[in-house]
Amino acid sequence: MKIALVTEDGKTVSAHFGRATQYMVVTVEAGIVTNRALIPKPAHHSASSNHEHHEHGDGEPGHGQHGHGHAQAMLEPITDCAMLVTRGMGRPAYEAAQAAGLEPVVTALANIDDVIAAHAAGTLENHVERLH
Repeated sequence: MKIALVTEDGKTVSAHFGRATQYMVVTVEAGIVTNRALIPKPAHHSASSNHEHHEHGDGEPGHGQHGHGHAQAMLEPITDCAMLVTRGMGRPAYEAAQAAGLEPVVTALANIDDVIAAHAAGTLENHVERLH
């Protein structure tokens, strides 16, 4: 299974999907990490430059009527993954991830290795209350 985790440094899960600059893509087979790859994540502002100054519902990237389009562009590099892990994201991005065939998980865990261990143990919790 391939899991994409949003990150800034390759070690911690970013607190906000839209602002993260990279994905750590981890391949897990039988509970063992067999591959890790750090790949760039398209930025919110580059996903659709003609909406760069568009006012979203609460001022956060990914909100308002253009949220799904922006999220879809940011999800393109990880369409071969089964799961997307973040510590926070907007509801439009969460729904776009689901529509793209990903299982979005909003975790309270910050360390990527802790997330992988929790997933392997079957204890990774999805905190949908962190959606905004």
